[in-house]
Amino acid sequence: MTRRRLVVEEIARVEGEGALDLEIEAGQVTVARLRIFEPPRLFEALLRGRDLREAPDIAARICGICPVAYQLGAAQAMERALGLCIEPSVRALRRLLYCGEWIESHALHVVLLHAPDFLGYPDAMQMARDHRAAVDAGLALKRFGNDVLRTLGGREVHPVNVRVGGFHRWPRADELDPLAARAAGARAQAVELLRWAARFDFPAIERDYAFVAMRDAQRYPLNEGRIVSSGGLDIDLDDFDRHFVEHQVPHSTALHAALRGHGPYLVGPLARYALNFDRLPAEVQALAREAGLGPVCRNPFRSILVRLLEVVYACGEVERLVADLRRAPAPLAPALTLRAGVGQGCTEAPRGLCHHRYAIDATGAITSARIVPPTSQNQASIEADLRELASRHLDASDEDLSALCERAIRNHDPCISCSTHFLRLTVRGR
Repeated sequence: MTRRRLVVEEIARVEGEGALDLEIEAGQVTVARLRIFEPPRLFEALLRGRDLREAPDIAARICGICPVAYQLGAAQAMERALGLCIEPSVRALRRLLYCGEWIESHALHVVLLHAPDFLGYPDAMQMARDHRAAVDAGLALKRFGNDVLRTLGGREVHPVNVRVGGFHRWPRADELDPLAARAAGARAQAVELLRWAARFDFPAIERDYAFVAMRDAQRYPLNEGRIVSSGGLDIDLDDFDRHFVEHQVPHSTALHAALRGHGPYLVGPLARYALNFDRLPAEVQALAREAGLGPVCRNPFRSILVRLLEVVYACGEVERLVADLRRAPAPLAPALTLRAGVGQGCTEAPRGLCHHRYAIDATGAITSARIVPPTSQNQASIEADLRELASRHLDASDEDLSALCERAIRNHDPCISCSTHFLRLTVRGR
């Protein structure tokens, strides 16, 4: 019996520590594991006993690229626990802040991590020799997103201006106006990057994902909405635990998540796009069709196009939201009336659904905390991708199969790094 085992000992230079095991026996892929072995970071334990007002700043430290996802999810959960009604202008400013995070995170992933895969370069530095305009445009978008975060959040990494109930400081009109002035140019750069990426050669594969995302009542979802799925689920945030379950697997220190009655599911750009295509403006829908996309995309390799569509959308939202906010007076900070309770919050991080649940006592102390990040929710689907792709390329060399696995992992942007070549492969055969 022929047995083939590919062991990726370390996924290096990524936000977290992991490895990959792939075993093939008698022409069948028997094992495809994304092993996560980073020591537990214990953020949920760190939050216990802390004052609820500290939660947004503590949770933001979970990620340096997507701090707003954790910050706003924590604030939202505390507000729901306290029964606070948030002013429309505060909700709009939070959406504007989130747009900055989407722009900088997606731009970084597309140009520095993902595009070299399609063009045959080992990294973005070498790609820049032949595609300098695309790399410059991506870095300019990254800079624009960072400037949005710094203007509204106080700094671009781990912003400090978000508070339970609103913001510590409301931005002045002369701080918002430059963002709106730059948004049109940033949007044009994102459109050109989309047209550039649409010419890539995409592997032909369709995956039957169970999509899960938020759905806003009126707009493409960022920081508000209900939780929906491609299977007909439509629930309030408070019902998350009734429909989703986390479980430990032996090969990962990160929990896997499953949709009750179904199993693995996918969050992130492909899910948001499929479940909210009708929420995109007509001009963005037209760009999607121009790039070769329909209302639903099930090819994980084409996720790069969906991310760029979301950048185009977010740049347009910056312009719209600044115009709306200039007409809105700065709201008064609401008084916090402490009470015991449970609150749940949910936002759409660049990588997908990010869920928070906190219990607080009558003094405002956090008694329990649970955070479900998008990467842990996607682990099982990533492993399923690896299994199917490997089974279609059993005749490939170890080197080529390794490269394919790298690309499959990067499709979902499970973490951010400064390198596009992050797998070290050893092969053991019998």
